[in-house]
Amino acid sequence: MISTGLTSSEAQQRLTSVGYNVLPQSEPRSISRQVLAVIREPMLGLLIFAGVLNCLLAEVLDASILMLTVFIIVGISLYQEHRTENALVALRDLSSPRALVVRDGVEVRIMGQEVVPGDLVILSEGDRIPADGTLISASNLSVDESMLTGESLSVLKKSDEKVFSGTLVVSGYGSAVIKETGVKTELGKIGVAIQGIEIERTHLQKEVSRLVRVIYVAALVAALAVFVIYGAMRGDWLEGGLAAIAASMALIPEEFPVILTLFLALGAWKMSQKHVIARRAPVIETLGSATVICVDKTGTLTMNQMAVQELNVDGDLHVIGNKQMPEKFHEIIQTALMASPINPFDPMDKAFHAIASLEHNWEFKLEYPLTDKLLAVTHVWDSGSAKDCFVATKGAPEAIADLCRLSVEEVAKVIHDVDLATKRGFRVLGVAKATYAKKEPLPKSPHDFSFEFLGLVHLNDPVRPGVPEAVAECARAGVRTIMITGDYPGTAVSVAKDVGLNYEAGVITGSELSAMSDIELAERMKTVSIFARMVPEQKLRLVRALKLDGEVVGMTGDGVNDAPALRAADIGIAMGGRGTDVAREAASLVLTDDDFTSIASGIRQGRGIFANLQKAMSYVIAVHVPILGMALVPVFTTDWPLVLLPAQIAFLELIIDPSCSLVFEAEEADPEIMSQKPRDVNEKIFSKMTLGVSIAQGLSVFVAVLGVYLWSLITDRPDDYVRTMTFSTLMVSNVSLILANRSRHLSMFQALRQRRNKTVKWMLLGAVSLLLSLVYLPVMREAFDLSYLHPKDWVIIMLVGVGSVQWFDFYKKWKRSES
Repeated sequence: MISTGLTSSEAQQRLTSVGYNVLPQSEPRSISRQVLAVIREPMLGLLIFAGVLNCLLAEVLDASILMLTVFIIVGISLYQEHRTENALVALRDLSSPRALVVRDGVEVRIMGQEVVPGDLVILSEGDRIPADGTLISASNLSVDESMLTGESLSVLKKSDEKVFSGTLVVSGYGSAVIKETGVKTELGKIGVAIQGIEIERTHLQKEVSRLVRVIYVAALVAALAVFVIYGAMRGDWLEGGLAAIAASMALIPEEFPVILTLFLALGAWKMSQKHVIARRAPVIETLGSATVICVDKTGTLTMNQMAVQELNVDGDLHVIGNKQMPEKFHEIIQTALMASPINPFDPMDKAFHAIASLEHNWEFKLEYPLTDKLLAVTHVWDSGSAKDCFVATKGAPEAIADLCRLSVEEVAKVIHDVDLATKRGFRVLGVAKATYAKKEPLPKSPHDFSFEFLGLVHLNDPVRPGVPEAVAECARAGVRTIMITGDYPGTAVSVAKDVGLNYEAGVITGSELSAMSDIELAERMKTVSIFARMVPEQKLRLVRALKLDGEVVGMTGDGVNDAPALRAADIGIAMGGRGTDVAREAASLVLTDDDFTSIASGIRQGRGIFANLQKAMSYVIAVHVPILGMALVPVFTTDWPLVLLPAQIAFLELIIDPSCSLVFEAEEADPEIMSQKPRDVNEKIFSKMTLGVSIAQGLSVFVAVLGVYLWSLITDRPDDYVRTMTFSTLMVSNVSLILANRSRHLSMFQALRQRRNKTVKWMLLGAVSLLLSLVYLPVMREAFDLSYLHPKDWVIIMLVGVGSVQWFDFYKKWKRSES
């Protein structure tokens, strides 16, 4: 049966038979191409070159160790890339267009790629049509087919006409039976690729790319200098080549691109698990800078689950469910029901269907849809044998009063009743009826009917659980919440009180906003947090006024008319549940549960991702300072042994790379992160303070490691002992840097006790195991030119290595006391 759609089993069989409703997409990169891309990285190129030089020096074991290290690093890089691509594919699926279909007689929203031939699809304003089909019903249905035809004017569609995949419903609604999907659609035939997630270079990626290019040049200069100085002073040019490679490897922060790609992709994936889909990578950076979030009241702050609570006829109130309904109240419910769709989708329409059903088997003739100029819906019904058609309308009370041509006194009475109801938190609709002679052609406008005002309907939409707490959390984080609604000021103020918004500064209505200049609006918006009787087009003015005042603005929206405001906002937030495809495409964030608490969660997670990214970057800078220092210092004295050859640096990379990609990425957001002020949107990840602290960390480790190196030399120890003590101290200091940078508030040991991060224990276990294997396995000890260490040596190493970063814990304590 078409009216009940396919059954779930039929849909699954057809999906198995014809495949997913997708167009041809580029194939994922093969393993060989991924390996080639990884090997092109400068660090691996240097390692391979170092292996060749070791072969020339007849040090086959060293060359083998380097090649083994190359394979391990390639494996780690492939694992990181695999995680990144999996996250991006999953996000692409989540953000793909959706479709409302009828399955087993029930309307369900599914991913557009799961639509199959025979599906009954419900179409409404703002939807992307998921596949080619034939309309079985249409009411004022206009479709933008410019994607296929290039024609900018929308096309009015009628029943039995075709609709095509990828085209956009501009207005009206209807239903269609799908005929073709995937490559068999008209869109598929012309080979147009639909994009899911937009993967673009962020400001952060550009900033880091510029920094990396500068460091690459510095590494080249350092390598040439070391090669010339070493060769000239010691006369060994091949060893000089190894020293030069070591200096380059010590300086190049090849972890930066990996960190950026991995953190943004996996961060976006984790956010999607919390009902927040990031469609554009830059939004993760911007979330931490948001200062104002403009939210729709209905469905975001409230449940969007309307229920009819009271009826008002001539000032006489009837509470639903209290007693048997008198006839005059029964009439208003039936009329409101006849002004609603037979198969309702809007929660307000569903509220009427929940308490009553149509009593007449009349034929529906025509709908006059709601417009910006007339906030009312009018339905015309053929009343069977009667000589007149029955006309039902419901909508904003002032619109219904206008249609009924009420006197000034009557309008004042309606407005008074509306004010009383809205102050109690109700949403209010007016209802009216009319008749019209069947023999007369229907008028072009509902204003031409002679309506009789029946009364008012009071509906309630409860506040979502957790919203007051989320609003308070945003306020603590320096993020102001502004509520936008089409409801009356009284209803808006009532909800504002419930959720904890500032209502004492008053309310700005849509008509008041229209009369304000941009400068006046920007000034009023500094204090006012409630906007009532607004239409979607006015959201754009709000965004511009807030941005004029220097705010970083998040704006929610779900309709076609919201798209300009979503694009203009710094963070466009579309509703995934009730939002149109147009709104989703214009937004940078999509909430899959339409809940304000998810916005607060998204801000918290966005800040956490950026903070972890900053910690990882700071660690990378800090750890490269002592590596570079210990690679350079011995070069300038002929009788000092080299500590860090390519093999040792490659070994350090086996700790650094996983630490960046696993430990810091998996770090929990600081509990105090939502007590901090929003980050300046123009602030770079490497501010002078951040960069200074990172370099200071690196210098303190360098001084500590250099101290052990010099002590070993002064006490006349063998070269392999000097190298082992220095390298081991550097390893312990490296691990200490990781632990110290996990939190900007807690000390190293407090973080170990209070913060859960499963990867830390694996990192510690791996680092300790690798270091002990180098020192105590004869084969490894010989390959790395190291010596055996005694317990007293480890005491020195641990004290110096851990102590080298302890000043940072005192610095964090001082910073906390200052704030």
